[in-house]
Amino acid sequence: MALIEEIKRRRTFGIISHPDAGKTTLTEKLLLFGGAIQEAGAVKNNKIKKSATSDFMEIERQRGISVATSVLAFNYQGKKINILDTPGHKDFAEDTFRTLTAVDSVIVVIDVAKGVEEMTQKLVEVCRMRNIPMIVFINKMDREGKDAFDLLDECEQKLGLKTIPLSFPVGMGYDFKGIYNIWEKKINLFSADNKQKVSEGIEFTAIDTPELDELIGNKAADTLREELELVSEIYPKFDVDSYLKGELQPVFFGSALNNFGVKELLDCFVEIAPQPQPKQADIRLVDSKEEKMTGFVFKIHANMDPKHRDRLAFLKIVSGTFKRNANYMHMRLGKKMKFSSPNTFFAEKKEIVEESFAGDIVGLHDTGNFKIGDTLTEGELLNFKGIPSFSPEHFRYVNNADPMKSKQLAKGLDQLMDEGVAQLFTLSLNGRKVIGTVGALQYEVIQHRLEHEYGAKCSYEPLNMHKACWVKPDDEKNEEFKEFKRVKQRYLAHDKHGQLVFLADSAFTIQMTQSKFPSVKLYFTSEV
Repeated sequence: MALIEEIKRRRTFGIISHPDAGKTTLTEKLLLFGGAIQEAGAVKNNKIKKSATSDFMEIERQRGISVATSVLAFNYQGKKINILDTPGHKDFAEDTFRTLTAVDSVIVVIDVAKGVEEMTQKLVEVCRMRNIPMIVFINKMDREGKDAFDLLDECEQKLGLKTIPLSFPVGMGYDFKGIYNIWEKKINLFSADNKQKVSEGIEFTAIDTPELDELIGNKAADTLREELELVSEIYPKFDVDSYLKGELQPVFFGSALNNFGVKELLDCFVEIAPQPQPKQADIRLVDSKEEKMTGFVFKIHANMDPKHRDRLAFLKIVSGTFKRNANYMHMRLGKKMKFSSPNTFFAEKKEIVEESFAGDIVGLHDTGNFKIGDTLTEGELLNFKGIPSFSPEHFRYVNNADPMKSKQLAKGLDQLMDEGVAQLFTLSLNGRKVIGTVGALQYEVIQHRLEHEYGAKCSYEPLNMHKACWVKPDDEKNEEFKEFKRVKQRYLAHDKHGQLVFLADSAFTIQMTQSKFPSVKLYFTSEV
């Protein structure tokens, strides 16, 4: 019974958005409300005294952007909350797509001035394909921006969502007076000097009381009444089941930087967000309430602490209880393993836990045994469906800039590629190494981390390629495959796992290759 109760307490969600919409700031303020931190650092470029709690890599602090998913946990109102703060920048989208396989729900952050942006559209599409429940948070209400109804329309048209506001702003920018919490029938008044503390809401049983006019002025009160009447006429009644099925998306307004509207969001979230959900494995659906432990690795991070050269595999527990020093079967390697120091996270602060439950994220110290997508079980032969590697769109030769440090470079590349930040290909013809990434900014991150975490230096040379295609022939022994390998020899390479890859220089080349060698299948994702 204790197991079921613990699982019911869990809420695991991701925060997604376009860069600069305020994801990391919102994460910090959620931690502030959860009592996990005492003071938040405003995340503003590199003009800051305190970096964001969830940005723990040095390059993130320098750039003021998140380049890797952070895992954070805290307790709030008797619930255990696990947050995954994801990168918004498109060059790190692969990390975000993988993270979405480990969450049960999502908060989408939208900038009031910019509205729905390109990256938000892509990420929401992934969530809709998986029917992940979403809550929308419209941020930066203390700045001038788009009208609340226009933003709700934009969410419906551009993101294909069915929105329903559960809070509503009173004014905006200079005229921003506060937020009316439709969910709890309260009004919260905004004051720009409450950045580090929270104002308590004033309850209203009916909004037509003269008290409202006294608080926010006649004009603002009349406008609010009209807008709330419109909301009740236009939007459907909120229904938790529709939200959990991914058919209805509640919307909250606020300003994360000013601590405003975040508590309303969190209070509603802990009440309605889903408990840990079942997950499809290759042979059956695994329910989170099963007693036997199952889980999968969705992320690997080398050098969480550069002083200790530690490498952590992030395990999402799908079912049961994960216990310290218990034996678990590593499905891909077919061997039993036990973990003496499994970690839970609070940004870079880690602590060893005796047991964790379905829905939790656990960090396992790894000496090279794990790859992204690996499954751990108590012995049952099942694998969770593969987490894809996407075909890179940028390619560069990588050269050793310091011959005395070739061992460090090889180790650094090996470990960073295991994280899934980029992919390493070795050309069959001459053995040269090629790094492929989804976004060009990754090259800077790799160069910076090689130098600062491994003491190795690398330089790049441009390589004009269009796509990497994984090659799967119908029959490796047939003549057509041998001919394909002979003709395309210059463009063939092997990835880190020894799979054959065809580096195509254009979309036309891929088309011609597929028509000339029909028995040789080319794939744009690899799920090994």
